[in-house]
Amino acid sequence: MVYKFRVILDAEEDIFRDIAILQEDTLEDLHNAIVNAFGFDGMEVASFYTCDATWNQEDEIPMFDAGDVPGENKIMSDYKLVDILNTENTKIIYVYDFINMWTFLVELAAVEDAVEIDVIYPNLLFSHGEMPAEAMEKHFQSDFEEDETYNEFEDDLDQDDLDSFGTDDSFEDFGFEENWN
Repeated sequence: MVYKFRVILDAEEDIFRDIAILQEDTLEDLHNAIVNAFGFDGMEVASFYTCDATWNQEDEIPMFDAGDVPGENKIMSDYKLVDILNTENTKIIYVYDFINMWTFLVELAAVEDAVEIDVIYPNLLFSHGEMPAEAMEKHFQSDFEEDETYNEFEDDLDQDDLDSFGTDDSFEDFGFEENWN
C-alpha cells in the first residue's frame, strides 16, 4: 500500500508538499522525504511528535537515541509508517532544526494500492509555495493564564525588610549566628 501525505509548513502563507511513500517504510524514510521535498540540507536534528486530532503534541520520536541506556528509546528508524499512522490516526507533527524550529503538520491524506510499477518511493507528487528564508517565529504559551497581578518570582519582602538585613541582629531571627560558616 502507498501512503499519500500532505506536509504543511506552519507559516502564514500556504506552503506544502504532497509525498507518496510505502506504508512499510519508516519514519526515518518519511523524514528524508520531507527534507528533500522542502530543500533542506539534512544536516540538522529532527523529531516527529504524535498528536491528537486537533494537533496537540504528545510523544516525541527522535532521530537518535539520546537516553542514558543505548537502545532504551525507540527512534524514527524503529517505527514503520503502518505501525503509527492509519486511517483513524492520520496526523503527526514534524520539527526540523531545533534552533530555527521549522514545524510541519503531516497528515495522511490517502491510502492506495501501489499500481504503478516503475514509480520509485518516496515520491514527491506536488509542491506548492516557496520556502521562506527563515522559519516563522514561535510564540509559546503555557496552559497557565498569568494574572497581571501575579508573578511567581515575587515574594512578600519589601524594601523595609531588605533594609533590615543590613543590621547586626537581623540574622538572629533566622536561627543562626552572623558568622555561621
